[in-house]
Amino acid sequence: MNPSAQDWIKKFLSTYKQEVIALQSTSKDAFYNQLKATGFLYGNANSLIIKHDIDLVLSHAECTKVNLFHALLHIGINNSPLQTPQEIISTIVLYYKALDKAKTGFLQAITFSNSETSNLENILSKRLQEINTVHKTNAVSLFTYALLYIDVLGFEHWLSEQIDSKGFIKNLELQTMLCCFKSLNAKQEKTEYDSMLISLFEATPEYKNSQQSLETANSIEDFSGFSIQARTYILDLSTLAVWENITLDPEDHTYLKILASSLQLDKNMVQKSIENIKAFTLNSTQKVSLFEYATPIKQFYTQSTGTVKRLIVRNKDRLQKELQESGELLKLLGVSTYRELSKEEKNKVKEQLLDICKTIPSLTIFLLPGGAILLPLLVKFIPKLLPSAFDENRVD
Repeated sequence: MNPSAQDWIKKFLSTYKQEVIALQSTSKDAFYNQLKATGFLYGNANSLIIKHDIDLVLSHAECTKVNLFHALLHIGINNSPLQTPQEIISTIVLYYKALDKAKTGFLQAITFSNSETSNLENILSKRLQEINTVHKTNAVSLFTYALLYIDVLGFEHWLSEQIDSKGFIKNLELQTMLCCFKSLNAKQEKTEYDSMLISLFEATPEYKNSQQSLETANSIEDFSGFSIQARTYILDLSTLAVWENITLDPEDHTYLKILASSLQLDKNMVQKSIENIKAFTLNSTQKVSLFEYATPIKQFYTQSTGTVKRLIVRNKDRLQKELQESGELLKLLGVSTYRELSKEEKNKVKEQLLDICKTIPSLTIFLLPGGAILLPLLVKFIPKLLPSAFDENRVD
């Protein structure tokens, strides 16, 4: 199952039939905890709920997409146990269409077809592109994928209340952001990055127009319309906002208990939230962060690097075969490990690499206009496929 390819939802449903059936007997709390363990709720998904045998190395975005679908499916099955997965998929599409009534909505660029499965695949891909919120705002661009769980909570509200959930989702997004930034502001030891994030948030229209300051956002009545899972989710994100390394200052701990009280949650939930985040960060190979701010250039390079690495891993066997059949290219790549290639040699490498990309469909990204600027990244990661003799003098 490749979550970046067409018909991945059909493959999911056919491959994991038993797991889909098991959703009927999985409680909300149990599923929430499973989802949390993947990192999805923290905006840093690095695994799937299902115990899969997928050979592909999935990216954070792909794990996020599959987990989002899985969570929506769980809500649908629990709400209507007699419906088939296909019927639930149609309901999910209707839900997103109901949220997208504005002329400039996030579904504007999607061309809908007769296949509801394809429609949902396009919608989920679009959700990840639209800075993870129905109401695209300046403030939300500072978050990772963490706010995507609000889609799931909104779907549950839409099914149970049978009314427009747009106002519910907008309020939940705002309250979640306010609580997270209030938590960040309450940190005893702020880094320069923390202070910059707070300043950026306080300059947004969302903060200025909310009629609530960071000091008054957590009154009990603000959360009275939210389910216990929505309130637990706000607490989990707020805990992540103040989390630093694998420790928490006593003052921050006390603040989170006050927040839990405002959310009408048991104070013991704070310790549970801390333990869950600690367990996830210890098992994560990368730094876990709720907020993500970077210049467009840095974001482009980071995303491109991840894309190239993933393409090479997924096509390593075919790529290795093509490289072995291209004697001159293999020789030039070997030479490049101990001296700078001449202009003519670099052009040969470029031409031959593009020829290889033509034979492997997944690598067509390098053939697109502007794709040539990614070639240095391709060359950077290819040496891992070369014979070890080429690596004798390599300096990492």
